[in-house]
Amino acid sequence: MMKFKALLFLGLAVMVTGCGLLGKGGKGGKKTSSTTGWEYNNPDNGGFQADGDYNQLTGPGLTFIEGGTFTMGRVEQDVMYDWNNMPRRVTVASFYMDETEVSNLDYREYIFWLQRVYPQNPEKLEAALPDTLVWRKELAYNEPYIENYFRHPAYSNYPVVGVSWLQADAYCKWRTDRVNEKILVDRGVIQHDASQGGQNVFTTDTYLAGLFQGTDGDKPYEDASGNPRRLQWEDGVLLPSYRLPTEAEWEYAAYGLIGNTDGELLTERKLYPWSGSYLRDDSKKNRGQMMANFVRGRGDMMGMAGSLNDNADITAPVNSYNPNDYGLYCMAGNVNEWVADVYRPLNQEDVEEFQPFRGNIFTQYRRDDDGNLLRNEFGELIQDTIADYRNFRDGDYRSQIIEGQSWEDQKDQLSTQDMYIKEDEAGQFSSLISDNVRVYKGGSWKDRPYWLIPGTRRYLEEDQATNDLGFRCAMTRVGSPQGL
Repeated sequence: MMKFKALLFLGLAVMVTGCGLLGKGGKGGKKTSSTTGWEYNNPDNGGFQADGDYNQLTGPGLTFIEGGTFTMGRVEQDVMYDWNNMPRRVTVASFYMDETEVSNLDYREYIFWLQRVYPQNPEKLEAALPDTLVWRKELAYNEPYIENYFRHPAYSNYPVVGVSWLQADAYCKWRTDRVNEKILVDRGVIQHDASQGGQNVFTTDTYLAGLFQGTDGDKPYEDASGNPRRLQWEDGVLLPSYRLPTEAEWEYAAYGLIGNTDGELLTERKLYPWSGSYLRDDSKKNRGQMMANFVRGRGDMMGMAGSLNDNADITAPVNSYNPNDYGLYCMAGNVNEWVADVYRPLNQEDVEEFQPFRGNIFTQYRRDDDGNLLRNEFGELIQDTIADYRNFRDGDYRSQIIEGQSWEDQKDQLSTQDMYIKEDEAGQFSSLISDNVRVYKGGSWKDRPYWLIPGTRRYLEEDQATNDLGFRCAMTRVGSPQGL
C-alpha cells in the first residue's frame, strides 16, 4: 500500500511538473524559456519580460463580439436593383463594439476637451463640431432641433447626428487616447495634467514614442522584473485603437446570429437583428410594440397619440428597444451608422474571405533628416501615405509607389479624378463613387423597413452629414477569439 502511494505521488509530481505548474511559477511569477532554459522576468539575467497570461480588458462602452463565419449580403429582394450586396460567405475575427450609438453627451465631452486643450486653435474645434443645419428643411419647422438637439440636456442620451465620416474617425482616435491616458493615470504611471496643450498633448503614439512630457509626479512603469522604465506596447497595458467598424464587422454584429445556432448549425437566418420577419414584438410581455425606430408608412413617424408605435418622432435614446443577441442596441433604425469601408458596388468580388475590408491606406511616420519623429501643431505624429488600396482593381495604380519617389511627388500623376465624370454643366452625368465615398448601414428614424435589414447598404461622401446618420466605435480583439 505504501509503495502504491509512493508511486501515485511520484506520478502526480511528474504530471504537475510536465504541465508547467511547478518550477515555472504561477501568474506573474518567473517562467522558464523552453528554448534556452533561462528564466523570464528575472533581472539577474537581463529581465526579459514574458507574460503568457494576458487577457484583453474590455474598453469603456464596449461589448465583446465573438467572431465566426456568416453569409454577408442580401437576404431580401433587391428592391433598389443596385446589385451591390450579393451574398458571399466570409469570416470575421472576434472584436469589440459599442453597445449603443455614440450619443450627444459622448460627443459633447469630445468638444469640451478640444475647447479646453486647444483654446488657441479654433480651427481644431471648428472641424469637429456637428453640422446642426442638417435639421433645416425648406418646408418644415425644424428650427428647434437646430438650436437644441445637440446641446440641450433633454437630448443628451440621443445619438449624435450631423457628423461626417471624417469627424467620426477623428472622434475614434481621440477616444483611444483618452482611454489609454486614463489607464496610465489609474496605474500611477503618469499624473493627470489638465494644463496639457500645444504639442505636449497626450496621444498613445507620442507616449509610446517617448515624446510626451508629463508632470513631475509621473512615475516609471515597473515591469514584471521590478525594473522601472517607460511603459511599452509589449507590456499589454494599453488598449488597441477605437475605430469605426468595417462593413463586415458591423453587419455580422447586427445580425447577432449567436442566438440562432445549435453548435455549428444555423437554425434560422435572420432578416433583421431580431428573429422572425415581423417588425412588432410577439412576446407575451411586450406584444405589439415596435422593435425599432423607423417610418411605418407615409407621414407616420411615430403613430397615434395615446399609442405611439415607436415612441420617437425623430431619434430615440441610444439604449431604446430590445438589444440583439450580442447585447447591441439600435442596430436597426434610430440612425444609420458610418462604417470604415470605401464604397464600391462590387466589393464582394474583390475583398478577402477573411476580414473583408476595402479602404486600406498604409502610412509611416515622418522623420527629419536626423531621424527624429515630427509632430504637427496639435502634438500629433505626422504620417505619410506609402500605399493606397482604396482603388484596388479600379484601373488605377496608386497602390504602387515608384521607388525613389515620395507619395507627394506621385499623387498628382497618379490621380483618379479622370476615372469619374464630374461635370458641373446641367445634364452631365456625375458619379458619386470615388475614393472619398463611404458606406453607411442600419436604417433610421426616417427610413422604411427595407433599410433596417443589415445586409442593405448605402453610401455618402465622407465629408458630408445628415440628420439621420451617426456612428458607433469598434476595437480589435487580440489573442484568443473566445477569451481566456
